[in-house]
Amino acid sequence: MRCWPRATNSRKAWVSDWRKLDTGTLEREYNARATVPDIDAELRAYRDGSTLMYQRLPHRRGLPYGPGADETLDLFPVPGRPDARLFLFIHGGYWRALCKEDSVFMAENFTSLGVAVAALDYSLAPAVPLSLMVDQCRRAVAWLHRQGGDLGVDTRRMVVAGSSAGAHLAAMVLAAGWQAGLGVPDDVVSGGVLVSGLYDLAPLRHALPQSWLHLSEPDVQALSPQQHLPGPARRLHMVVALRDTGEFKRQSRDYARACEAIGCPTTFYEVDGRNHFDVILDWTRPDSALTRSVLALLAT
Repeated sequence: MRCWPRATNSRKAWVSDWRKLDTGTLEREYNARATVPDIDAELRAYRDGSTLMYQRLPHRRGLPYGPGADETLDLFPVPGRPDARLFLFIHGGYWRALCKEDSVFMAENFTSLGVAVAALDYSLAPAVPLSLMVDQCRRAVAWLHRQGGDLGVDTRRMVVAGSSAGAHLAAMVLAAGWQAGLGVPDDVVSGGVLVSGLYDLAPLRHALPQSWLHLSEPDVQALSPQQHLPGPARRLHMVVALRDTGEFKRQSRDYARACEAIGCPTTFYEVDGRNHFDVILDWTRPDSALTRSVLALLAT
């Protein structure tokens, strides 16, 4: 597996089998909010940065990709570039929080580099099941593929990205097998940058998220990216933050290894000095590893 240099003060290697962890440890490992001193400040940074993008940049807001009230997306095109490449971001929030208005803080960085930015909304738990969220994200991608020319983006060069729960949803977009049902090519998404995600849902049945996800064993099998890998040509950059918990890091490593094993060119790296939430703010910097990941996937 190809890796960029990792932080030198990373946590010790985590156990490879979550079943060896007791209930209290599982609760701590999957409580990302508890890893930062002020979660409100972390989330406010998303909203504040995104608000500036809406004020500064031309954009199209509330584009409907489906009939549901939550099925809309916002697009920041590249002025004068009707064939701009596309970065599609799916927000996190443990499938129960945040929205697209928190999710476009990177728009100025990417549009200045010739890359359009889209962020989508999806319905949230516990009002809807996780299966609907997966379906919504896939339908959003299919809609973007069909509408790309009218929107001023080249959806033949589309990279999907997500953070935390959004990385899970992005991985389900990358999964093989659903594309024909929505009338799009297998390579509708050429690659993904997945940050601090969740790819095996089995441990979550034994931790706090189960209280709003209500996952069954069939749900775990049907909705875990670890069980539904991408097509072999999909290219991935798997990213974790230095201050992510051991379980978040293990999940990313395990998924990266599984993807590499089926022929997906996969890069795994850890971002020094960052936590589960602020790591994606590196997408506001043109020189960051996260920005370079997106550009590398869009370049080929």
